[in-house]
Order: sequence, then structure tokens, then C-alpha cells
Amino acid sequence: MPETIELWKSEELSPIRDKVYNYIKQAIVQGIYKSGERIIERELADQLQVSRTPIREALFRLESQGFVKTLPRKGVVVSKLSPEEVIEIFTILSSLESLAVKLAAQNANESHIEQLERLIRKMEEELSHSKSDEVSTSFHFETYDIICEAAQSPRLKQMLDGLSDYIRSFVQLGYELPGRKRKAAEEHLQQAKAVRGREAEQAEYITRIHLENSKKAYLEALNKE
Repeated sequence: MPETIELWKSEELSPIRDKVYNYIKQAIVQGIYKSGERIIERELADQLQVSRTPIREALFRLESQGFVKTLPRKGVVVSKLSPEEVIEIFTILSSLESLAVKLAAQNANESHIEQLERLIRKMEEELSHSKSDEVSTSFHFETYDIICEAAQSPRLKQMLDGLSDYIRSFVQLGYELPGRKRKAAEEHLQQAKAVRGREAEQAEYITRIHLENSKKAYLEALNKE
């Protein structure tokens, strides 16, 4: 798979155990390994040309973090979140991200505003020339990065970063629904404009709407797996 080759190359400078761990985790987060899919140590070791020891260590770490689980007579499989777990995580995200955009609207400096201006122009340009599902998925993370920085709250960013792997997997699966990529980009555009205009309450409202729509999209996609 081209995606897995790129993931492996991106970890070239890491120690082998970290390289294997990050590779498998990102393959799960990016949807290369699907929920319920088996991860076979021998095949993965052959593919990555490493011994089975770092594969085993990586899978043990990932199981302790909830990314995979070991099933009798089946082996290691990618974990599938229950609808209740998804709702719980989105509830936490809604509270944290709403606070982040509110603080960003209040605390953003000139550099942050300039970054938002550039991002807004880029989003408007792409939305005006792209078809529904040809919009870049990078807008989510670009908006998120600027807002977290503009909020100027290191502890809040640390909490959000702790959920970043869940966020990425939610985004990847939710975007499989027709039209969701474009709708999400439009929501991020509104979010960025509200923060740029220092409209804290509006930014907070848009963020809650965006996350509610993202939750619904993810749950719908999850049910189709």
C-alpha cells in the first residue's frame, strides 16, 4: 500500500521500537487498518522487514491504550469504539474545543490573525473551485493548530493533544460520508472567521455545531462498517 510506505518513511529517524509503534498507530488512526481488522505479527514483520519483537512490543502498548485488543482464536484486532464511547469522547471534545476557540478569539495576537487570514483565503479559494468531495481534509488540522496556539493555554492544548489520535480517526471515517468533507470545511471557515473577528460567543457556537455534525457523521459511518 502506498500509504503504508509513506508512513514508514516518515519514521526513518526514530528508534526501531518507536518507529514500529508510531507506524501501526498512525495506520489505525488514518483508517489504513479498519475497525475489527486483524493485525498479524508475522505478516507485519515481513512487510516492515523487522523482527517480531518490536511488533509484539508495539501491539502491547497499543492494547494498553485501547487501539487494539486480543480476541480468543482470532488474535490482535483493531478496536472498534462503541457508540457510547464515541458520544463520551465528543462530549469532552465539545467542551475543550469550545473553550479553545473562545480563548483564541480573546487572546489571538497579530501573528495569529494573519495566519487565520491566510487560511481563510485558502479555504475560500478551494471551496469556490472544488466539487463536494474534492475539498482538502487538511483544513481541520490547520484550523485546529492555529486556534490552539492563539488560545495561549498550554494546559488546554495538552488536554486536546491527548485526544488528537481519536480526533484524526473520527475525521477520517466521518469524511467517508458523501458531502461531509465540504460541509466540514465550510464549518471551519465560519469558525476561523469568528475567531478572526474576535466574536468569542459565535466561535464557540459554531464549534459546538461542527462537533455535533462530526459526531453524527462518524456514528453513521461507524454503523456502515
